[in-house]
Amino acid sequence: MTLRRAPTLLTMLILAAALMLPRSVAAQSGDRAGDRAGELLNAIVNVKAEVPAEARTARFLGTERQGSGGVVDGNGLVLTIGYLILEASGAVVTGADGSQIPAGIVAYDHETGFGLIKARRPLGVEPIRFGRSAELNVRDQVLIVSRGGAQPISTAQVVSRRAFAGAWEYLLEKAIFTSPPHAFHSGAALLGPDGRLLGIGSLFVGDSSGLGHPLPGNMFVPIDELKPVFADLLSKGRRAGPYRPWIGANTQEFHSRVIVSRVSPGGPAARAGIEPGDMILGVGGIPVSGQADYFRKLWNSWEAGDMVPLNVLRRGAASLTSEEIDVRSMDRYDWLRLDNSL
Repeated sequence: MTLRRAPTLLTMLILAAALMLPRSVAAQSGDRAGDRAGELLNAIVNVKAEVPAEARTARFLGTERQGSGGVVDGNGLVLTIGYLILEASGAVVTGADGSQIPAGIVAYDHETGFGLIKARRPLGVEPIRFGRSAELNVRDQVLIVSRGGAQPISTAQVVSRRAFAGAWEYLLEKAIFTSPPHAFHSGAALLGPDGRLLGIGSLFVGDSSGLGHPLPGNMFVPIDELKPVFADLLSKGRRAGPYRPWIGANTQEFHSRVIVSRVSPGGPAARAGIEPGDMILGVGGIPVSGQADYFRKLWNSWEAGDMVPLNVLRRGAASLTSEEIDVRSMDRYDWLRLDNSL
């Protein structure tokens, strides 16, 4: 049996230092590691997106969004986090040389959270290669690289691999959590010691370990989640169906209870009479325990467009009442105002 030598923190720090050197300096020194580091840094670009004020997500995510992305082919294709370009009318990519290149929206994948844009012309950099995020374990050392912020490059440690349930009807079964946090995390690249892409930055979290005590960090979407749907995203702008039912109700988990925190105006839940403060007890008479369990049971039994029977506990004028409320679900893409044309 051949044992692989795990990268040390010193190795990662050396690579981080090399990444911060201008490529010309590395080339003059003849340092191959420095050359490779320069290529990796050049493959990370700044992404700016303009979103119409009438977009569904403009109120919460803003109309001007900025983050990072990784160049993943030789024709200007950039992988980023989807909320940066969700409902965007267009985007601008800025590379290491400061040149700004307009980009079109290629795809958004709600299930993973990934977004793809394409610069109007090739970016002239070596694309970053995909790694295998399934091989990433707790305590592994990684690099976080962004294009922007006070400290665009930092080392971090994987502190947890676990499910992440988002209030916006979103679930990753094996998200990557790292610490310490990177401030400019949106769309940042998570790199292994071989320089391969292992994930894309999504969120700042206060409890990255998942152990219930404060440990600030970041959540990354694993790159392996992209691979099965990559071809669909490139050809169709989204993954192939059948599509998950969207309820239009943001939820929060409290002691394994699922509480509605917000409903999308005019969306399925609002039309059915679901209100903030309602507690979702089950789906189709099957009890749920926590957000992740709720999402799994919802998605495993129904498709977009189905009538979904939600078991809801709500506060009446004098007491709590339990009701079964039928919600006509929909495809979230029909709710969003998307423009995936190049």
